[in-house]
Amino acid sequence: MNIDQADPAELAGLRAAFDVDAGGESALGWEAVRAFEAEHGITLPEPYRTFVAEITESSYSGPPEYGLLPVAELPEDWGGEAQERDLSRPFPLAETWMWEDDPDPAEDADAVLEQVYNHGSLVLGTDGCAMNWHLVVTGPHRGHVWLISDVGAVPFGAEFGFTTAESGFAGWVRHWAENKPWYDAV
Repeated sequence: MNIDQADPAELAGLRAAFDVDAGGESALGWEAVRAFEAEHGITLPEPYRTFVAEITESSYSGPPEYGLLPVAELPEDWGGEAQERDLSRPFPLAETWMWEDDPDPAEDADAVLEQVYNHGSLVLGTDGCAMNWHLVVTGPHRGHVWLISDVGAVPFGAEFGFTTAESGFAGWVRHWAENKPWYDAV
């Protein structure tokens, strides 16, 4: 997973996986991507960065179940009051955390939970029922995709034991395109 340089083979796979004529909006273009990054104090990880600049920023033809959201939008079922999201602050997790089953939560668990939802990640979209896919844009897990639900957060990728797929945006999309239905958690 190279998060600093787009791989032409990965971009070709992303183009093939998303049918941009089936409801997706056009690509943002490089000027808009750079403006978004400057506004939020981040650099989007590759190949997502090139994907939204050159291919499309949203689509109903790829993952997740209810489509890929435009950059920095939230799903309709996000719920609760909209809180200030800060993409420049590091995403706080580096391993699975199932807060619903945590028998001994840390004193600052509520603060960390707020950071999980609001710091350092874009919401790629939802599979419904508060199961949202996030792309981490800052922090140690930059470039990784996480499934964050109302009960916990899990990084996507074989290296984390949450699938047989390669981690990162391209691995997440490739796994969806090759494995419908695509849940194969181990």
